[in-house]
Amino acid sequence: MTVPAAHTPAQYVQEKAAGSGSSFYYAFMFLPPPRRAAITAFYAFCREVDDVVDEVHDPHVARTKLAWWRNEVAQAFAGKPTHPVMQALMPLAADYAIEMRQLHAVIEGCEMDLTQNRYLDFPALATYCHLVAGVVGEVACNIFGRTQDSTVAYAHKLGLAMQLTNIIRDVGEDARRGRIYLPINELQQFDVKAHELLKRETPWGYSDRFQALMRFQAERAHGLYDEAMALLSDADRSTQKPGLMMANIYRTLLREIEKSQFQVLHQRTSLTPLRKLWIAARTHVLSR
Repeated sequence: MTVPAAHTPAQYVQEKAAGSGSSFYYAFMFLPPPRRAAITAFYAFCREVDDVVDEVHDPHVARTKLAWWRNEVAQAFAGKPTHPVMQALMPLAADYAIEMRQLHAVIEGCEMDLTQNRYLDFPALATYCHLVAGVVGEVACNIFGRTQDSTVAYAHKLGLAMQLTNIIRDVGEDARRGRIYLPINELQQFDVKAHELLKRETPWGYSDRFQALMRFQAERAHGLYDEAMALLSDADRSTQKPGLMMANIYRTLLREIEKSQFQVLHQRTSLTPLRKLWIAARTHVLSR
């Protein structure tokens, strides 16, 4: 776990966040510098941990690396961070109520990808989503600034909606990695077979049954976006604008997938950087 000597911790996390191309980065741009520094460092931590699972092909090596991160988090909260991500994050942790249990939860969620590649039903999937997205939303809403307990509930619900959007977008890509996040009982409900998601040539695994399954997933995600927005109080709406930006970007992505008739098995739908920036800026103006 080394970093080029020319990089300061702040430079390292900035490059990690910007280099990911994520929609989150566009929302960070509108934050005041201290909050932007905190969310950038936290997001870089999430990327580091997630990259272990996505890029390390040997599960034993990946578990070893995640164990290293678990220990690094504990050391950092004991005042001895060694990785630039933790060196950037720890000076800001107390100011924004970032806790060790939250970082460990993110690691635990990513580790589930090494031990579990199918989910029996939606409650089981929601447990995974809570760790990799709900907890992230919880940390983020504290960094953005909140005064109401309901804002934490909003952040968890929004995290779930956004993670389900990711799952819908990445059905084909995930299946080729050996992971099917769509619940088994829902695949059975719509008579969609796992092997259909793995087909690598035209007509891939598309069918009326697959379309119906994916409409069901999209409707659930839209419902969760609506539930999240209903939980956000007017008192915190202004400070939570970055979350609203991300919600609008992700929901626009979901609508694009719907417009494509859920062509997600052989391609990955995405929004252009310019469109993400436009959505973020428009949300910033309309949420004043």
